Parts: sequence; structure tokens; C-alpha cells
Amino acid sequence: MSTRVRSFCKINLGLSVGPARADGFHGLTTVYQTLALHDFVTVTAKPAAQNTITLTANHPGVPSSARGDAERNTAWKMVAGALERLGVSANVELAIDKRLPVQGGMGAGSANAAAALLGLERELGLQLPQAERLELAAMVGSDVPLFLLGGTVFGTGRGEKVYELPDLPATPCVVAIPEVGVSTAAAFRQLDERMAGEPTGGLTFQQANRTLEELSHVLASASETKSVGIGPSGIVRPGFPEHADDLAENPLLALVRTGIENDFEEVVFSQHPSLRSTKRDLLGSFGEGALYAALSGSGSALFGLYESQAAASAAQHRVQSSGTRAILTETLPRRGYWNTMFAE
Repeated sequence: MSTRVRSFCKINLGLSVGPARADGFHGLTTVYQTLALHDFVTVTAKPAAQNTITLTANHPGVPSSARGDAERNTAWKMVAGALERLGVSANVELAIDKRLPVQGGMGAGSANAAAALLGLERELGLQLPQAERLELAAMVGSDVPLFLLGGTVFGTGRGEKVYELPDLPATPCVVAIPEVGVSTAAAFRQLDERMAGEPTGGLTFQQANRTLEELSHVLASASETKSVGIGPSGIVRPGFPEHADDLAENPLLALVRTGIENDFEEVVFSQHPSLRSTKRDLLGSFGEGALYAALSGSGSALFGLYESQAAASAAQHRVQSSGTRAILTETLPRRGYWNTMFAE
């Protein structure tokens, strides 16, 4: 038997990028949100005298055994690390059915790694403790740990230090998928050059951190569940108020008022002006437009969040009329994330 896992993607509800650290990584602060869009990762694993990991993919751009570079794949790395930590040997076959964009800023490769781990554990009937899962995930990639929580997630460090936030409700979402791809490494280099050449008069990393911290408390206040608790991931929500003032407004409107934004937009839009136009299409006009729209990660995917399916459908039509692919979906809260993870 095999285990088929839905590998859900994410968007970034704001992303603050600090200067490069001594270890070469950048300090990040972000709020992740999982979406219902997904790849499929199928895992087959049987105990064996020694480890063998074979990886196939239906997309030519994904590292695989056929290409001879499977060890570069985050899913391959996750499985290899998990087998070592579990202290077992197995013959493992991984098959990635790629439906999400490559280099889209939606964390598709990172999500594949988390899905591969969950599928492997189910196949072998073994499970790593959650702390070890997160530690391994952080070693594999900065975006991987968030997919071991799901829902609305606060990320800091280089993005790998993750904390459960009270969930936004399921919200209509349109994801625009331009044909152009954006290299994350190149986007960081361009952002470094821009920050080095600008006077320190704009929003600082520390100020952006405070903005995102404010957002986390907005989400906590807007949540119907106001007590500190432990979610399906087993991680305690740290530092959120046990009792919060009621908000009569949509939490997404409160989110916009925090001034949250994505630091990558300025450099990515300057390199790819068509992405700025796509964001305008997502935003629409007053009264029929998005509650919020932004680049996801370093791009090239963009998204908009809407009050109604009708408004989302209108945005999808605007984007497609401009020649860009657009997918209508919705945000995926934590409970839905875990309840639909395994495709039976």
C-alpha cells in the first residue's frame, strides 16, 4: 500500500526582511497562511536492510532520480533525515504530482518535504516527536516547519521559528500565477543592494517587526478561541492574550490597517513590471476589490483575499482577461488542514 498526502501551499500575509546575518541568512518576520491549493506526494515505504530513496516527479524542473539530482529535493532530504532520526532502514519511493508553480513563492517544495515526512511516518507506523520534526524541518528549509503546523502561523528567525496564531476564517482567495519565475536568491541580492543604497528614512526592520507583532495580536483578538491552547501540532501558542477585546470588524480589515506589506514587492516589481499590473487587477476598484492583495514570498505568485465568492470571481476574471492564469481557492484553517491532509 501507499500513502497519498495533499501537499498544501502557503501565502505570506506580509513579509519583513532584515539585513543579512553572520550565517548568511536574512532575519525575517512574516505571517504565513495555508491555502487549499495543493500538490500530491505519494509515499511507499517498506523496512529493508539498507536505505534506498527513489523520487519521481511529473514536472521536469523538480529534482528527481531520473534527473540524477534527487538528493537536492527537499522531500528527499526530509525522508533521509527522518530515517536517520527514527533509527530504521527502508526502501522508500516518493512520487510528486506537481500542480503548484515552481519558483512561485508559495512554498510548494517545502510543503512537499513536510508531506513526505507525514507519509513516511504513516507508512512505517512510526512518528518523530513534534520537537524533532520541527528541528529536522528547519534544517531542510526555512519554510518547511510552517507546514507541520498549518493554518495561520507567525514566523521569525529566517522563517523557520514558527508559532501557531489563532486562525483566520476560511476566506475566498484568488492566486495569480504569472509565467515568469522569480529566483529567491536573486530577489534577496537585489533587496540587499537596494537596502545598502538607501538612506535609513523608510520603515526599518524593527518597525516592520512591530507591525507584524501587532498583526499577530489582532488575529488573536479576532479569534473566537481566545484562550492559549495547543493545536494539532502540539505547539503552545506563546504570548497571546487569554482574554482579548472583541472586534466587530473583519480581522482582514484590521490586518490592512496595521500597514502590513511584503518587502520583496519593490525589487521584484522593478524587475518584472507586469507583476505590479497583476496586483492592480487583484485589488480592483473600491467596493468590489480585495480586502488585501500582495506578492507571496519572493514571488512570482500573487494573491488577493475577498469578502465574498462573487468578489473573488470578479477578480479572477480581471486577472485572466489580462492574460495571466488565476485560480479561485480559499484560505485553509488549521483544522481543515489536518482533517484533509491524507487523501484516502
